[in-house]
Amino acid sequence: MQTLLLWLFYLSSFYAFIPGILTRIFGFRVFRRGSGTNEFALTFDDGPDPLYTPRLLDLLKRYDMKATFFVVGSHAEKNPEVVRRIHREGHLIGIHNYVHKSNWLMRPVTVRKQVKRTDDIIYEITGERSTYYRPPWGIVNLFDFAKNTGCRIILWSSMFSDWRSKIGADRLTERILAKLRGGEVMLLHDCGTTMGANPDAPEQMLIALERVLEVAQQKGMRSIRVDEMMAKESKSKVKKVSLLKRMLVSVWLLWEKGFHALFSLETVTPDDPMLHFRKRAYTGKPVVMEDGTRLDKGDQVLELHFDNRKLYQIGSRSRSEMQLAIQMIRAVQKDLPTLANMVLERPEFKEVRGLYGVSMISRGPEQFGFHVLDLPSGLFASSTRLYLKLLLSVIHPKGQARLKEGSQVMEPKMLMMPVEVLIERYAEKRTPSVKPPTEEPHELAQEQVVDLTIAGATASRM
Repeated sequence: MQTLLLWLFYLSSFYAFIPGILTRIFGFRVFRRGSGTNEFALTFDDGPDPLYTPRLLDLLKRYDMKATFFVVGSHAEKNPEVVRRIHREGHLIGIHNYVHKSNWLMRPVTVRKQVKRTDDIIYEITGERSTYYRPPWGIVNLFDFAKNTGCRIILWSSMFSDWRSKIGADRLTERILAKLRGGEVMLLHDCGTTMGANPDAPEQMLIALERVLEVAQQKGMRSIRVDEMMAKESKSKVKKVSLLKRMLVSVWLLWEKGFHALFSLETVTPDDPMLHFRKRAYTGKPVVMEDGTRLDKGDQVLELHFDNRKLYQIGSRSRSEMQLAIQMIRAVQKDLPTLANMVLERPEFKEVRGLYGVSMISRGPEQFGFHVLDLPSGLFASSTRLYLKLLLSVIHPKGQARLKEGSQVMEPKMLMMPVEVLIERYAEKRTPSVKPPTEEPHELAQEQVVDLTIAGATASRM
């Protein structure tokens, strides 16, 4: 029995307690606070309520404030006109489960069904889907971290116990005013019918909120939707590099320096490094490329590595994926002719069959003459996937946000180019057959831009 209880404690800790600590204290994988000086976010849980929510909307409209409503699906189902009015008046609608029940007490599949059912109700009423989710009581489980709901989790930076009517409007006003500052995400409730709440508590909240909005208006402050605050925060983070990221980059570059020394990597253009390489025997499974070229275990290849410092510099300077892609293309094009001439001129490269590398990519490098092949599943593929995602999150202008975008799952791919193709296209200082793209966006398809950007996060360690 003691062993069983111990295992239950371990399982509950990993499923619920530890995720709760990570989100509530450290803000891991959730949004709970913005920045700025004049904008805050009012958020309301547990509604809609047929009595209090319309009065709240009247109040917000009078002061020209926007808010975010995390609705309980069963309440929204009973009050579609109120939901329709929330949407019509420009407020954001988020999901608060179909019933007000803790995620700690539900299986992951049950949580997912709760979210989907509520989202379907919102869609039927407003014609729009919701991608924002606040779990009841802000309690998450382990699978919420893995995008179990498919939504962005929104918590809060300040709460006021407004679900209790005994707090009174005066004390509630003082508490809210004490937190009235830019970037604050305030948690309030427009319904008092959920477990633990008092049915008449929203009455006190409305009295206090009117006083707060009057003060906010006098100070030139305004309440905005959570998605607007998140967008402003995202733009702000792009402009500044955090101390943690700078430390990560420093450690990464130090590791790369040791890696280059340990494996005796050469640099194609030492004055302006972009491509590094080493000669080695291919150790993977036999591969037949589209042109019929076969690469067998033991064949000599030049293993390619991008320069991480250069990638980080390009990513830091780039204001968009388009600029990052263009700069990377030009840097690679500059190095390939030099590498081709080195293969022709140096006797030790006489037996080299081709170029080889690994990249987080699906399309793009074909225009350079590379063949893109699936990486065999296994430990190497798994470790490479983790390595490249971490690298991409560091060098990409959007950071980790890029890893969450798009419909395609990013997987490591093998890049191979037969040595005959390298020499034919690039050797003897010929003009490369690939034309550099211009700065005009229409010269490069959007899907190519995305993939070429991913191609920058390249590392080969097979």
